[in-house]
Amino acid sequence: MDTTALSLKLQSVVGSVSGVLTDYVMVTVLLAAAIFFTVTTRGVQFRMVGEMCRLLVRSGKRVSHTAGSPSHGSISSFQAFALSIASRVGTGNLAGVATAIALGGPGAVFWMWVIALLGASSAFVESTLAQLFKQKGEHSFIGGPAYYILKGLHKRWWAVTFAVLITLTFGFAFNSVQSNTISNALSASFDIPHGLTASVLAVLTLIIIWGGVQRVSKFSQIVVPVMAVAYIAIALVIVAMNITRFPEIMRLIVSNAFGFDEAMGGTIGAAMIMGVKRGLFSNEAGEGSTPNAAATASVSHPVKQGLIQALGVYTDTLLVCTATAFIILCSGIFMDGHDGIVLTQKAIDAGLGGGHSIGSTFVSIAIFFFAFTSIIANYYYGETNIRFIRDNKTAINIYRLAVSAIVYLGAVMSLDLVWGFADITMALMTLCNLAAILLLGKYAVRLLHDYRSQKLRGLDPVYHSSTIPEIADKTECWK
Repeated sequence: MDTTALSLKLQSVVGSVSGVLTDYVMVTVLLAAAIFFTVTTRGVQFRMVGEMCRLLVRSGKRVSHTAGSPSHGSISSFQAFALSIASRVGTGNLAGVATAIALGGPGAVFWMWVIALLGASSAFVESTLAQLFKQKGEHSFIGGPAYYILKGLHKRWWAVTFAVLITLTFGFAFNSVQSNTISNALSASFDIPHGLTASVLAVLTLIIIWGGVQRVSKFSQIVVPVMAVAYIAIALVIVAMNITRFPEIMRLIVSNAFGFDEAMGGTIGAAMIMGVKRGLFSNEAGEGSTPNAAATASVSHPVKQGLIQALGVYTDTLLVCTATAFIILCSGIFMDGHDGIVLTQKAIDAGLGGGHSIGSTFVSIAIFFFAFTSIIANYYYGETNIRFIRDNKTAINIYRLAVSAIVYLGAVMSLDLVWGFADITMALMTLCNLAAILLLGKYAVRLLHDYRSQKLRGLDPVYHSSTIPEIADKTECWK
């Protein structure tokens, strides 16, 4: 068998395995867990939205040193929030949403909204647990699923397995995809050679990641809000220019999600699968990635960061993904055979009524910032978990160089096979995390009760390890 045939065969096998894991097993378990946590927390993601927003506004300033706060090197809740948003908001918000609509129809947007509303409860639980079981690092707090699996479930093999999977998925596979998307977009819009883009990305990545989590969080804090607001502004302009079609678009979304014709034709199933799948992949609720960022924040109570990270799910899906969806649906070209990032580019062109270069240029710039901040945040997730396995400076430096090399390679090569492997490792990583938070979720619920109890007494909630005495020795940051 020649190399090409072997590659095609391997790609077919990987595609089949990843299809079963992501389209059926992972989506089903993620959705079931989201419903379970919505019930057990009594809809925390709905009844405490006001508190989420209040906490995020207050966290814009560095918190004072209180319980759970180190004497040096801490980062604010807002910086941790921005770091997690930097990972969530990426090519999936522009290209992924376009693919969902192209393959699943407008009804996919409705199911993206549904999974965001439900999945926010899973995000609350995993991020609250990350705060509860975090520990002090050299420059900031560190934590995440590997840490709460080890401390809460006492299963090091399970924790190490998760650490390896998230490093492979985010540190390498996803970063390859992000750099490849940047390279293709810049090449198509500005005719910039792939090799030049690859070199610049590799150098920029090294400069930022060598500064540690504080430089990463500060970079994200500045760039993420700016790029998100700019992109949403474009969407609002396009909607305003097509405001008379807005009721029609909303009816199209709902009817396609539930309509009789769609159900008879089988497209209602496609809309649900694509909407849930793309929504889950975009907001990462339950995957186990964002808890690594949530753990770094300095707060007085774990629930505070859990609520802020739940708000991150809404920011990603209900704002950024919806912005892309409205751009595409307002354009009316979603059935013209285009897909992915090309559909988004052409939709902006059509929506603004300008020349063909407008959408291509803007999306290329947006993709650069969305994807590059994702590269930086993805790197940090890998570093945290490598330190968990073995806190060795040489190992971290090797990892940094490897990430830079992967970013370079990703920008100059085809990544169909890499996407398949990424789907597999991501699905396995997600299942590892979901099993853990289903077993440990009781602690998040107890913390939520404690938080609300203190709020009802007019207090600014503060957590101490003695509140849950059976795990006090595993929550040393809260003594």
